[in-house]
Amino acid sequence: MHAGRITLWAAPQAIGYPAFMPTAGILIIGNEILSGKVTDTNSPYLCRELRELGVDVERILTIPDEIDLISAEVRSMSDAYDHVFTSGGIGPTHDDLTMDGVAAAFGLRLEQNASIAGRMERAQGKAPNESQLKMAMVPEQARLIDAGDLWFPVVVVQNVHVFPGIPELLRKKFESIRDMFRGVPFLLKRVYVKRRESDIAHSLNELLQTHPQLLLGSYPKIGEEAFHVLLTLESRDAGYLQKALDDLLSKLPEDAIYKVE
Repeated sequence: MHAGRITLWAAPQAIGYPAFMPTAGILIIGNEILSGKVTDTNSPYLCRELRELGVDVERILTIPDEIDLISAEVRSMSDAYDHVFTSGGIGPTHDDLTMDGVAAAFGLRLEQNASIAGRMERAQGKAPNESQLKMAMVPEQARLIDAGDLWFPVVVVQNVHVFPGIPELLRKKFESIRDMFRGVPFLLKRVYVKRRESDIAHSLNELLQTHPQLLLGSYPKIGEEAFHVLLTLESRDAGYLQKALDDLLSKLPEDAIYKVE
């Protein structure tokens, strides 16, 4: 019984929260990711951060450096989700085409932003060269949000936030603006069980019948001596989560519990 088969979405309005919770899509752009030359660490990072903030990531997509494809997927995600985060393709080289794709998604022109060009010049003490000025080309009407002490701002077009692919830079930029996306965060409990998943499946099904708004995950652990299954219980309501946890613990034999966190 894997998480996908037993996980149910909590209806926020049923536990005292607004029906609307912000959603997000993540678009990873780069041939190097698809070829396996580089491992994507940006989407796992964004998923963790956004979940902690209370934003539900509903889709992650990796695509090559192609303007038409970037444009189509940016537009699709922009229409479908409250927030869109792109990663990659904003450097000075020929295959950095994200800004072009984002502009095309909304029918906008690219224009050289004087503020970004000026920041470049101040940062290096001399006028930027042609390759560097390519990074100052952004869609018209884009918003620029200062990203902490980084000279290059976060570029936002409508609900699309354009981030670099370099993990260290993406993290610094996101951390500088993360509170813009704060919703109602999920609370989490972990239960480590010394039983096989098949032995406790009926208890998990009963738990979801009693607590239908609970987000429940079940993850078998192979080769782990101390326990066999990790259960995760999540809710945005602390009281609801505690009741579900107490109910689960009452359904399982006492000697089946390795630990609770």
